[in-house]
Amino acid sequence: MRQSDLSSGAGRTTRGTALLVIDMQNAFFEDEKLGAAQDTLVAACNGLITAARAGGVPVLLARTEHLRDRSTWTLSMLDDDQGFIFRGTRQAEFVEGLDVEGIETVTKTRDSAFFGTDLAERLRAQGVESVVLAGVSTHNCVAHTGADAFAQNFRVSYALDAIGSTNDDYAAAMLEILSVEYRQPIIGQEEAEARFG
Repeated sequence: MRQSDLSSGAGRTTRGTALLVIDMQNAFFEDEKLGAAQDTLVAACNGLITAARAGGVPVLLARTEHLRDRSTWTLSMLDDDQGFIFRGTRQAEFVEGLDVEGIETVTKTRDSAFFGTDLAERLRAQGVESVVLAGVSTHNCVAHTGADAFAQNFRVSYALDAIGSTNDDYAAAMLEILSVEYRQPIIGQEEAEARFG
């Protein structure tokens, strides 16, 4: 992996950047709002993936999967007696058109890609200190992953054009909190891709 010093939107210097694309799976795009944005989000994520590969930057895909035996279910799933996104189903597959060839995955059962996974260790093993986040949904899995990255002392940027949400108001409020309180900048596609150069 190429190490480079880059200036973040918060005015900090970062080294060892990675791209993490979160939950670009069929289940999440069953939502009408996300479904309508699917092609745009796939194109934006693919642009980031292409730029990251060109820059020799690590790329990881986070995916949510649950088991039918209820052992991985969240409290809300247990309360509702309703499972979701089971391993091996079409729901769990990455959306059509997303460039996933040869990319490592992190399988999670909660909103944060850090919770109950070895993501932090994998990033540190590759010298990563800064992560660009993309994927869905902004106010859930993307935001929780960003907050946990902060707790793990990784610097985070959100690739605005490559993240989507089921609720624009929730997404805007969450991004404001993360950008102000956690100093995690919200950046456009061009700036995000430039971080991998």
